[in-house]
Amino acid sequence: MTFGLYITHPQVRIDANVPVPQWGLSDIGRQRAEKAAMLPWAQKLGRIISSDETKAIETAEILAASNDIPIMIAPDTHENDRSATGFLAPPEFEAAADWFFANPTESFRGWEKAADAQSRIVSAFDRILSDHNPDMPIAFVGHGGVGTLLKCHLRQMPISRSQDQPGGGGNLFCFSLADRTVSCDWTPIETWQGE
Repeated sequence: MTFGLYITHPQVRIDANVPVPQWGLSDIGRQRAEKAAMLPWAQKLGRIISSDETKAIETAEILAASNDIPIMIAPDTHENDRSATGFLAPPEFEAAADWFFANPTESFRGWEKAADAQSRIVSAFDRILSDHNPDMPIAFVGHGGVGTLLKCHLRQMPISRSQDQPGGGGNLFCFSLADRTVSCDWTPIETWQGE
């Protein structure tokens, strides 16, 4: 079975004075991505698609460097648009995220609705895979929110935060390129041993 991966960027350097899409990886996040890049699954990748957010691009670059493959930037795979509220401190953000997933057809204080973000990420995913070689392992590098929305779609279940990744980011789920079924749930990128 040829695999596809959805990978979330690991820990970031939080800076309330910088727009969230421009945050980069923290030292811990970078170390985790470098560790993952040395694993056999990373060496098998033939194509990497990244969101246009800095933290995703940095993660993708680290993974791509291990076997010198190009990165394709897909701007429509960005995280759910939360620019209406700007930076939220972690406790406030967690409460907002709970609301976002629990009310998918409504907007939290101007955020992109979960249902709309899901439509966007699924559309991008389908478009990219429509002409992808099904024998070539591929990784999508992005974000926890839209990654969870994509996983819910692939599992044919309602939007739910119960499908969200563990805290800290830097996780992946695996799916079959043949039928797009999810074959492993969120697993830390530096511990996954592959299919």
